[in-house]
Amino acid sequence: MYVRGDVSRDSRVLREARSAAAAGYRVTVIDQPVGPSPALAMPDLPPGLEVVHVARPARTYLALTLLRRPWRVASRGLQVAWSRRASPAKRVGGVAAALVLLPWMAARSVWNGLMQLLGRAGRLTWVDYVFDWRTSILPWCAAAAAVAPRADLHHGNDLDALAAAAASAKRDGVPYIYDSHEVFMAWGRHAAQPRPVRAVMARWERRLARAAAAVITVNDECADELARRLRVARPVVVRNCSPRWTPPVPSVDRLREAAGIPVGTDVVLCHGGFQAGRGLEETALAMRDPGLQSAHLVFLGYGGAFLDQIVADPALDGRVHRLPAVSPDELLDWIATADVDVAVFRAVDLNHVLSTPNKVFESLATGVPVVSSDMPARRRILLDGPDGPDGPDGPDGPLGAFCGPSPAAIAEAIRSILGATPQARAALRRRCKAAADTTWNWERESAALLAAYEALVPRRAG
Repeated sequence: MYVRGDVSRDSRVLREARSAAAAGYRVTVIDQPVGPSPALAMPDLPPGLEVVHVARPARTYLALTLLRRPWRVASRGLQVAWSRRASPAKRVGGVAAALVLLPWMAARSVWNGLMQLLGRAGRLTWVDYVFDWRTSILPWCAAAAAVAPRADLHHGNDLDALAAAAASAKRDGVPYIYDSHEVFMAWGRHAAQPRPVRAVMARWERRLARAAAAVITVNDECADELARRLRVARPVVVRNCSPRWTPPVPSVDRLREAAGIPVGTDVVLCHGGFQAGRGLEETALAMRDPGLQSAHLVFLGYGGAFLDQIVADPALDGRVHRLPAVSPDELLDWIATADVDVAVFRAVDLNHVLSTPNKVFESLATGVPVVSSDMPARRRILLDGPDGPDGPDGPDGPLGAFCGPSPAAIAEAIRSILGATPQARAALRRRCKAAADTTWNWERESAALLAAYEALVPRRAG
């Protein structure tokens, strides 16, 4: 398996790898670590599963810095030139590097100033985007394929790791799988590129996907969209559900203890990766609502430096807290101590509209109701069931509340749950837990993954 990211943060890839190992396959996961993080130490791995770390090629850092921030390289050159310890040759080289970079520094400064005036500061331009693929993503794929052991099947997670799986499969003369966690070219920076760039990337993705022995994705809505875009048979759906969860004994009120929140206080949770478009600022503003003046909001996850300013907002009276991400193996124990989990995304792109975030399934696994955007894929989980409103597996009632992305709408949805009677709140939690135990769980979803493996690589006896 290949994943261009830290596998200790990727609960889906870990679950897939563990399930394959438990089924009798020998599994190697090749990832790109993001650096040491005590809070996200690699979880214990079962027999038959190993993780190989492949760092981004060192030349990538220099190349990207030269493109985006040449003044940093020039500054480093001048530091060498002024160092008493440097040899005369290094001093001359440092000054020469700074002088050579002067024209590019001037051009880049003018470009950044223009982007600032146009309100597009910080955005990745198409030049940066292409350069990133050529000097970072594809070189990592080549490095990952170079260290990959020979295998009977290669599994690429998302487009930015698919080239590694395809190259290794070609070397070994075996099939590969494309596991698309997103509608990749309808997401974030990829969707923001100019039409010609998107057309080239879409054609490349389609070629790799059509050469794959199978395509896997995360929900029915994404499966339909990928089948249309990639011109492949409808992908196999393997949802990002959590395994069935049993409360720990004795229980620990992890969120309140870690954030210093008084016992008995209502806790609203936002967890996961903190990125733009995920309703984080709006949820914090919702906490100013008069009906939520006694509740606390906890951000549990990684990324999102902009949250520091939100946490420090005096208008929130210290009722917003930020906690670092925890290991996937511990995450459900933390979520279980919340009263409601907010997963409100703005419809910034098609991928956001079609998404079913891990956090929704994680919350249901622990019996925590969800406040969610009212989007078709979310409605299938929180209201209708996997087969639609007339299917046999729908819940006995809503598993949370739907709302729009405005602070007022989010506040109203949160109040509808926290303001219910204790009996109604307890019944809602039981309903969420029951839906996860019977329908939305990894034990059920992993069967589709293992069936796809078995069709390509039958397990050998012993």
